[in-house]
Amino acid sequence: VQVVEDGGGSVQAGGSLKLSCAATGYISRTCEMGWYRQTPGNERELVSRITSDGHTIYADSVEGRFTISQDNDKNTLYLQMNSLEREDTAVYYCAADVQSTGDGWGCRTFWGQGTQVTVSS
Repeated sequence: VQVVEDGGGSVQAGGSLKLSCAATGYISRTCEMGWYRQTPGNERELVSRITSDGHTIYADSVEGRFTISQDNDKNTLYLQMNSLEREDTAVYYCAADVQSTGDGWGCRTFWGQGTQVTVSS
């Protein structure tokens, strides 16, 4: 299973970016997918997660500004980020909790390599 993010970049405060993430490989089932972010010297933190049936959760800091969505058929995840703030600057990682074909142990977490988001004032 490979997880690849796209869509990061630089934007001014108040602007928008949309991240995408694709999980590819021999996937028999997707449990959940999510976005995390990390800044230097800090732990990786949850931004948002979505279950296969569409239930979502958001970090308080992004609630109302970010929207997570998915395309189940393509194991693709999106994060629409609006009203970006300097504090949103971080490397954003996609996490795909999927079950590989032939793996009888259920879903495992696979991480992408991360994509940089930089918000300037």
